[in-house]
Amino acid sequence: MAAEKLTRGRLIQILVLMTVLISAFIWRTVTYTSTDQEEKLDGDVKICSLNTENCQYSLLDKTVEVSLLTKQLSAQSPIKLQVSNINVKPVGVVAGVSMNMGTVPVVFSQQDENTWIGEFTVPACTHDSMTWGVDIKINEQPIKAQFVVKK
Repeated sequence: MAAEKLTRGRLIQILVLMTVLISAFIWRTVTYTSTDQEEKLDGDVKICSLNTENCQYSLLDKTVEVSLLTKQLSAQSPIKLQVSNINVKPVGVVAGVSMNMGTVPVVFSQQDENTWIGEFTVPACTHDSMTWGVDIKINEQPIKAQFVVKK
């Protein structure tokens, strides 16, 4: 079959099939709308950068502040995260944003009545810099932030 001659009929068949496939691709691309599941992933949750600022969120009629205590971020070194102005123990995980590196749990311990310190270590990446996202839940309310770790 591979050694058969390209006849006029086969060429027309190939061109018609390519036209149909390209048209379907363009139509699907132009008419694409995100699904409800994709919209719920980020929704109205604010995502801020912990490398440049402390993040503040309105939660439970309080202003909760999230900040990185570790200033020199590097892979395979402990990183400390502080959640202030909340008296409920938060639950958190860290996951790669720019590359899937799995999830790392954040272990929180109470520093004082309204301050929690979370500790975690991110694995090394082959890239020069890696963006990580931290997802924290306080009473089932999400807090999202990102930070960049460089080699």
